[in-house]
Amino acid sequence: MIKIYAYGEVPSSEIFARENIALNVADIVSGIIDDVVKNGDRALLAYAEKFDKAKLTSLEVTGDEIDEAFASVEPEFLQIIREAANNIRTFHEKQVRNSFIISEKDGVIVGQKIIPIDKVGLYVPGGTAAYPSTVLMDSIPAKIAGCREIVMVTPPQANGKVNPVILAAAKIAGIDRIFKVGGAGAVAALAYGTESIPMVDKIVGPGNAFVAEAKKQVFGRVSIDMIAGPSEILVVADSTCNPRFVAADLLSQAEHDRMASAVLVTDSRAFADAVSKELELQIPALPRADIARESIDKNGKIIVAENDLMLAIDIANEIAPEHLELCVDNPFDYLDRIKHAGSIFMGKYCPESLGDYFAGPNHTLPTSGTARFSSPLSVDDFVKKSQYTYYTEAALERVADKIACFADKEGLHAHAKSATIRFEE
Repeated sequence: MIKIYAYGEVPSSEIFARENIALNVADIVSGIIDDVVKNGDRALLAYAEKFDKAKLTSLEVTGDEIDEAFASVEPEFLQIIREAANNIRTFHEKQVRNSFIISEKDGVIVGQKIIPIDKVGLYVPGGTAAYPSTVLMDSIPAKIAGCREIVMVTPPQANGKVNPVILAAAKIAGIDRIFKVGGAGAVAALAYGTESIPMVDKIVGPGNAFVAEAKKQVFGRVSIDMIAGPSEILVVADSTCNPRFVAADLLSQAEHDRMASAVLVTDSRAFADAVSKELELQIPALPRADIARESIDKNGKIIVAENDLMLAIDIANEIAPEHLELCVDNPFDYLDRIKHAGSIFMGKYCPESLGDYFAGPNHTLPTSGTARFSSPLSVDDFVKKSQYTYYTEAALERVADKIACFADKEGLHAHAKSATIRFEE
């Protein structure tokens, strides 16, 4: 049963579960990366057989396999994927930044140009699971940014094929190349390249502890989006809410995995009790009841800020959740007060699942309190910026002594000389 606390009884640092990674994960991942660097495709084929029980002869998904998968998916679901993709595209197109140039001073031009990252690698969890939403969320912003090539990796099923809904989403999103490889080996392949898989410049996408550790270890050779922890939801709700709705929203994250965290902050103890009872009614009916039960029992919490909704929102800011639901009337009255959250869901008819699949804002979000300083995946993650400066001779002469003064104060006299030497007799 979910635990209920009065405000102050549980430290904010203990609100959300933190993934308990075995001490040897880093060593295991390091060994896998070294193996892929040395042995390339041969290592990846061996890992597919070992971890995915798939005996492969090649790694790349063919066009025929994509067409076959696309034809096997229900037309109704294909249309839903297309509609979701359109919503995601519409939202992310608003994020596009423009280059700029400043030439207000005589003889001086400065500016910044926006440049798409050339090659992006997208990791999509697969095997027994299927996340076509991740395909859309992580590839469409890259397409909008103008990345030249998007390479997707995803674990194969035991039959050697990729889940057809993943391939269907990839075709709709316009992904360039797809490979049947998962885990830390897939991350290593994207970072270093193999005979089949091209080396990329940035790796994005969620995964288990081994994938997260691999992304951490290859960071610096390539860029990454973030190190994501277990999924989180925090619901702020008052006593006017329907406890059935709130319980269902908490379980939408609890069913992800046993380390997922679902937290309710409310201003009413009676409402807290009602939600707790509703959870006990809904959990047994879930197909993933065993996962949801462990998540709720170990990591679920209800915090009561008695008769003080503003305190409840302050608690949410202190925790900085991945997903924050404001299940209150007039939620826009409180939006400016929210300072730390990955994605905010406004009102009583805006469940977090709406953001997971369909609304358009990205579902790749900062976890473990990193919403204090991090942002959702966006078009910005797929571009880089270069600055440029142009001065005429006369423009440099006006400021050469000032540059030299600055440089001399820092003890960098060659810096000073490089500015003044141009105007010596």
